[in-house]
Amino acid sequence: MSTQTQTAVVTGASRGFGRAIAAALVAQGTRVLGVARNKAELAAVRDELGAGFTPVVGDATDEALADRVLTEHRPDLLVLNAGVGPHLGAIHEQTWETFTVNWNNDTRQAFTWTRAALRQPLAPGSVVVEMSSGAALKGSPLSGGYASAKAAIRFISGYGAEEADRAGLGIRFVALLPQLTPLTGIGSLAVDGYAARAGVDRETFVRGLTPVLTPELVAKAVLEVATDPDSAAEYVVSGAGLKPLDH
Repeated sequence: MSTQTQTAVVTGASRGFGRAIAAALVAQGTRVLGVARNKAELAAVRDELGAGFTPVVGDATDEALADRVLTEHRPDLLVLNAGVGPHLGAIHEQTWETFTVNWNNDTRQAFTWTRAALRQPLAPGSVVVEMSSGAALKGSPLSGGYASAKAAIRFISGYGAEEADRAGLGIRFVALLPQLTPLTGIGSLAVDGYAARAGVDRETFVRGLTPVLTPELVAKAVLEVATDPDSAAEYVVSGAGLKPLDH
């Protein structure tokens, strides 16, 4: 893919991993459309990144929005990163509504845009990067349905790859599973919760996560898999870099 003509769509682009991914793409000359609900936060990203970043204010789970953005802009890179913070609490402290919040946001946006990418379809050579989580492998007992919602995103990525192959679309799907990090808003809250659960202070808990994963390392991982036609289907992303998952 040419870095001069490439267009990318990044959902959840206003903060955390999504903001870092958008910044890395703009820095290499990619035109980025960043999708998020918060108009002011998107405007701040636009002010920081300049004309290479176009804010798209909306709900990433909106099917009409996904169809419109893909039809009008024809991206050759789609990064499905949007999500919400889970309700922190043990299983017996959850309600069904709090337990399913990530299913109704994180998983739904992955389903919505994957479906749109296949039905349009995106052009041959396009790449869809779906952001899952290391929690999909190990669980997340203080985060309700978060781990299962992220595991579903892994499956959605795999299903998308299979259907693209069956139809000869030439669209490549890659799932990334970032490990827990204190350097995002969601991750920081989770670190506090799990440190308290383990009976240790935050600093001690964070030492167990070293080398710490940064949003910039996640952005680097996205760029690597997006430009490598021989990439694996799934990777764990940690402070040490990319590690393909064994199957």
